[in-house]
Amino acid sequence: MAQADRADRAAVPAEGGSGPATAGSASGGSRPGRGFLGLRHWGRDDRGSTTWRRGLVLAVLALLTTALLVLHSEVPNSVGNLGSLLETFLPWLGLAVPVLLLPALLRRSATALIALLAPTLVWFNLFGGLLSDKGGGAGDWTVVSHNVAAANTDPQRTVQLLKDSGAQIVALQELAGKPLRGYESGLADAYPYHEVEGTVGLWSKYPISGVSVVDIKMGWTRAFRAQVATPQGPVAVYVAHLPSVRLKAEGGFTVDQRDASAQALGDAIEAEPLKKVLLLGDLNGTMNDRSLAPITSQMRSAQGAAGDGFGFSWPASFPMARIDQIMSKGGLKPTDSRTLGQDGSDHLAIAADYRY
Repeated sequence: MAQADRADRAAVPAEGGSGPATAGSASGGSRPGRGFLGLRHWGRDDRGSTTWRRGLVLAVLALLTTALLVLHSEVPNSVGNLGSLLETFLPWLGLAVPVLLLPALLRRSATALIALLAPTLVWFNLFGGLLSDKGGGAGDWTVVSHNVAAANTDPQRTVQLLKDSGAQIVALQELAGKPLRGYESGLADAYPYHEVEGTVGLWSKYPISGVSVVDIKMGWTRAFRAQVATPQGPVAVYVAHLPSVRLKAEGGFTVDQRDASAQALGDAIEAEPLKKVLLLGDLNGTMNDRSLAPITSQMRSAQGAAGDGFGFSWPASFPMARIDQIMSKGGLKPTDSRTLGQDGSDHLAIAADYRY
């Protein structure tokens, strides 16, 4: 009888208690105060921290991302040219938002979530306009620029890609040796006019004249200017391949030679006597890169004005940056901008339609 009384008393819940333990409590299930899969509720956690005090490190990282987006031009190039490196891949900073969002949710941190609004808004302010299709319909003619790569694994496929593009003007970079002869013979039937200077070339359905080499301070020819007689009037076309950007253990992100070449090319374009100007080429830098300011400050990007998305062109296997550019000034209106299919190059060809 005494044992029965003790058993009965054990079964009676204590005043203010919650009754006997049930499956899933102390015997291995979710503890009270925790949600699905043991995630904390938005109130205090087991250590007494509130939703406003949790996730402070995540909030700091979100604000640091915001600072880099807003103040990227203030990041110095004096140490490994980090400023240009950051600006080359600046859109990718947006990935910090989803990366930080997941732990912010797991931590149930209102502070971190509110802080993440800052980089989200700044990123959309900088790049949101690129996400929509800004195409303006058919243009009068099409231009293509392509770094065909000296080590192109399938030049015949490249020739077919260029002919299928329907472009009236085609600029190529990294031309040399036997592949160059292949491009000249392969494109001859579609483009009766062409000019090659050094390792860059121009193919056109319209007559070419007034060709002159542009000295971009490299010691050999990788840029020239030509006048193309379009049906709507003359256009100055610049074809350029600026020096490659290198990552060196002793020098960091080395851009000095590229910067000097960009200044020289910008000076030549600024002095151009014709009003309508096109620039086609591999500039080894993006529109965000401060080092290309001598060029980008006076010209309009076809991708920025009429493209759909970022239009990344390099590397072709997994494009991460648009270092190939089609730009214009002087009343040439881009109506569409796009990348073409992959061929044997490590770059994607880029195309733009223009209305005169």
